This record gives sequence, structure tokens and C-alpha cells, in this order.
Amino acid sequence: MKFSLVAFVYVLSLLLAVPAAASVSADDRFLAARDAVKAGDRAKLERIAPELKGHALEAYVEYWQIQLDLENPDPGTIRAFLTRYDKSYLAEKLRADWLKQLGKRNQWKAFDDEYPFLVKPDQELACYALQSRRARGDASMLDDAMPLWLNLIEPPASCYPVLEALILEKRVLADGVWARIRRQYEANKLSAARYTMNYLPPSQTPDARTATAVSDTPLPWLLKLPPSFSDSQMNRELAALAISHIARNDPRMAAEQLSRIERQLQAGEIAWAWSQIGWQAAKRHMNEAVQWYRKGDDAPLSDEVAEWKVRAALRAQDWGTVRSTIEKMSPELAEQPAWVYWLGRAYRAGGRVEDANTLYARIAGQPNFYGNLADDELGRPIMTPPKAAPPTPAEMAQIEANPGVQRALALYRVNLRSEGFREWNWTLSSMSDRELLTASEIAERAGIFDRAIAAADRTKNEHNYALRYLSPYSDQVRPAATNQSLDSAWVYGLMRQESRFITNAKSSAGASGLMQLMPATAKWVARKIGLKDFRQGQVNDTETNLLLGTTYMRLVMESLDNHPVLASAAYNAGPGRARKWRADHQLEGAIYAETIPFNETRDYVKKVMSNSVYYSALFEGRPQTIKSRLGVIGPRATVDPKAEVLP
Repeated sequence: MKFSLVAFVYVLSLLLAVPAAASVSADDRFLAARDAVKAGDRAKLERIAPELKGHALEAYVEYWQIQLDLENPDPGTIRAFLTRYDKSYLAEKLRADWLKQLGKRNQWKAFDDEYPFLVKPDQELACYALQSRRARGDASMLDDAMPLWLNLIEPPASCYPVLEALILEKRVLADGVWARIRRQYEANKLSAARYTMNYLPPSQTPDARTATAVSDTPLPWLLKLPPSFSDSQMNRELAALAISHIARNDPRMAAEQLSRIERQLQAGEIAWAWSQIGWQAAKRHMNEAVQWYRKGDDAPLSDEVAEWKVRAALRAQDWGTVRSTIEKMSPELAEQPAWVYWLGRAYRAGGRVEDANTLYARIAGQPNFYGNLADDELGRPIMTPPKAAPPTPAEMAQIEANPGVQRALALYRVNLRSEGFREWNWTLSSMSDRELLTASEIAERAGIFDRAIAAADRTKNEHNYALRYLSPYSDQVRPAATNQSLDSAWVYGLMRQESRFITNAKSSAGASGLMQLMPATAKWVARKIGLKDFRQGQVNDTETNLLLGTTYMRLVMESLDNHPVLASAAYNAGPGRARKWRADHQLEGAIYAETIPFNETRDYVKKVMSNSVYYSALFEGRPQTIKSRLGVIGPRATVDPKAEVLP
């Protein structure tokens, strides 16, 4: 009896152990393999790899095994992987990894054999390719390298031999070196600028102490310049650089200093320095910006400096400067929808209505802020296009069987979102409209709303705007918006831009949830509405996030003239900044949005407002205009010191 009882307990323990072992899923083993790679534990990876044969993410395990050997690669193993996973994201990634190893070792024959198969070379590989051409004696590589001289401000290591070849072959002389240094100062890449100074002729190369003083303490350095400084090109160029750096903190001080020494500078140095002062003043919405820009009218402007000259002119309603500046832009920049639209507005202001309408027609119908504005200018109501036929069962089966789609969905399943994002986007890059809409449907059904939107966003001829502008959680979002007297289309437009409806989204700044609430903002709103026992962890709860987010939207709206453009800017950058960016006179909503100093907030506001137009069209089933939403921004008002400050 005793033996039987012991045996029974032993057998029972074995039976109970089976489910425990089985509970270690293939996905868990995959994550364990990933941890092994991150730890550099080759032995553990080799033990786990056989268990993942047939898993949707088996290719990743194979990639990791090869990656651990890339210092001493086996070309046969690499080529077998590239053949087996031809045209996949991982094949592109492995090929790029291998090419970088070949480039570092100057193994140009092997590099040249493989490089043509790379679909999207990054800058590091593009420079290795130029190095290879130089090694073969291809002199034309210098022509292809020239654009990098001014545009590649902070290059990867592989690009330095290419840039130095331009110096050695005298394609770039001293004036060209100074031009690059100026661009690096514009980008605030001061260490890179000081490095570039080493390419100058010895007579023009400042010593390390002087170069550091110009970038770190420009005003004291400038004030100590002797009257004879203008005898040296080096000192004149350094003086212009010092002026540009002073302007970053105080454009008026920079203008005062430039006026003091400008007679000792040459025309090109003067023009560039004034353009820098105008640029920094424009970003601060200073009234003198256009005047200071005008003092440097002969200066060739980099793209960003030219864009801000247009923006300063827009706030000043100086349509002549808007026109002349856009007309002088590089063709690539001038073709961007923003500058096509504003040039059209400048033409119309000057009475050239037909020319303006021709420009509007080039971008009208595009589903973006400027396409919407062009539609309004031409009197074309904004509507969603006809809805494409839903995917057939055969189309669904074909995309569901796509290995790249399977890998992307599996990566999302194990919560490796960034890897899933890259796999998904790569897989979609060669799809037709029908395939994209099918992929969007699959992602939407899987609850991966951001990738559903990304797929629907790519279509060219067949569209489904109900997928492009998804409205999930409507049983919670719409009541929350109604309770706060908010337009549901605006709320959805903002949420689409904030989180793409990822409930557990978290930004690098710490914002969380569908409405991307910062911890301090969530806590403030919770206290404001008397939400008892609020804990930060509740921010990712959909209902709590919507309650706090829509309440904050209402409070921001009420503090900013109930204007959605101001409130959108405030939601992203804070109410104080949104208020500060107003002018001392009325501004069109479109001009206010165009002249927001923060790149992220400017892009954000435009997208939120354009999103709102399409959500409105979908919700109401009737044509829309964007200008009715943008309206007019009233002049900057005196802030009541007793008014409550919103976070």
C-alpha cells in the first residue's frame, strides 16, 4: 500500500510537470534566443535554434547566427541565406551588414559584386561605393561626390576618405571649405566645423584655441578683434561665424555687432552673416527679420534658411519677398507642396491669378495640408474618394501567406514593435494597391491599427479612407468627445497623429496611451476633475486616458479662444508656447501653422488639421473645407497674471 501511494504521487508529479513544460511556448523560446544574441551568448543561441525550426520568425534566428560570425564571415552561408530569403527585409539587412564589413576591409571586388543587389543603401554604404570607384580609378566618382561636400554635414566614417579626395584632387578649394564650415555652423555642428577647418590651407587654418573661442565664446572673441583683422580671410570668415553663433541667442546683439564691423568684411561674408541673423530672428517671430534678411539678399541660402525667409515674409504679409525667395529656391525644394502653394498665393496677391491656379492644380487633391488648401483655393470641396471593393477571400489568403506579413505579425505578437514596424514596411514596399488594402484589412483585424493605417496610406489609385483614417474605440471616443463638447473629427485627428491608436504607446519624452499624456499633465487633469486615487499606471487604460485627454483638450481650447489650431499646437508644445507664437496682428490659421518655430509641432498641427477634415468627411458624409477649420488667429493678448497656468 505504501509503495503504491509513493508510485502514485511520483506519476502524478510527472503528469503535472508536462503542462508546465508545455507552457514554455515557441514565442517564449524566440525571445530567449533574442536575449542570447543581445548577451553575445552563442552557445545558448545554438541550443535554442533547433527548437524554432518552422516558426514564423525562424529567419531571424538564422540571421542572428550569421550576425555573430560577421567578423569572420562565411560567404557561402551568407549567400545561401540571401538566396533563401530573397527580397526580404532580413536579406537586405544582412547584405548591408556584410557590405559594411567588406568596405571596412577594402575588399572592393567582393563589395562590387554584391552592392548592386542592395535595394536601399544608406549613406555609409553609398560612401563605400564611392571609395570602391576611386580605388578602380573611376574619376567620375568625384563628380558624384561633390553634392556631399555641402549637404553631408556630419558624415559617417566611410565618407571622410571621399570628402578628402575632393580636397586632394583640388575639386574643393579654400572658399569651398569655408562654405562647408558655414553650413555646419548653421546646423550647430560645431565640432564637425572645427574638424573641417583642418582642410583649409595652412595660412587660413585657425589654431585650436581660436577655433574653440569662436564657437564657445563668440562675443568676447569678436570684441577683442584688432582693427586690422580684415587683412586676413581667416579672421573675416571667423568673424562671420561668430556673428552667426551670437544670433542663435540674441539676433539684435548679432545685428549690432555686424553693423559695427561690416565695413571690414567682404560682400559675401556680410550677406551670409545677415542671412543668419534674419533666420534666427524669423524663428523668434521678430518684426525685423525680413529687413535683416534683405540686407543679405545676395547670399546663397541653404534650404532651411530660405524656408524661414518665406515664413518671415508670410507673417509680414510681404508677398513680393515670398515670391522672389521661392523662385530662387533649388528646384527640389521649390517642388515641395508647401512652397508650390505659397508661391501660388504670392502670384495671386500680385494679380497673377492664372499662374496661381496652375500651381494650385499641381497639388490639389493630394491628401495633405497643402493639397487641402489648394482644393479650397480652387473651390473644390474636399471629399473622400470612392471606396475600393473589399478584399476577396483569395486576396486575403494570398497576403496572409506572405512570409514578410507573417513575420511582421509574429513580431507584433511578441511585442517587438520596432522590428515589426520595419518588417511590415519593407514587405509593403513592393505591393500593389489591392495588396496594400488587403494587408491593411489584416492588420486592422489583428488590432495593429498603426500598420493598418500605414498600409492604406500607401495606395495610389484604389483607396479605402475608412482604413486610412481608422476610428477604433468609437463607443468610448465619441461619448468622451461629446461630454467635453469637442468635435469628434478633431479628437480623432489628434489621436491619429499622437498614437496611431496604440493603447500602450509611449514616447521618448514619457507620454503615454492613446492621447499621449505626459505624467505631469495626467496628474494635473486628474486632480482638476477630482479623479480619486489616480495612479500613473492608469494612463494606459483606454477609458481613463480618454477622460483625461479630452478634458485637457477642452481646457486648452477654452484657454485659447476655442481655436483648434491654437489648441492643437498647445497639446503638442504647451499652451504657453502656442500663445507666444501669435502675432501682434491677425494671422490666417494657415500662416500661424506654417510659422510655428518647432519642426515637430509645425508638422503635427498641419497633420492634425488635415486629419480632421477627412474624419469629418467620413463621419458626416459631406464635402469639407480646411480653411473653415483653420480660420483666423487673433492678435496676441495680454495674459491675465491671475489666470490659471495649464501644463
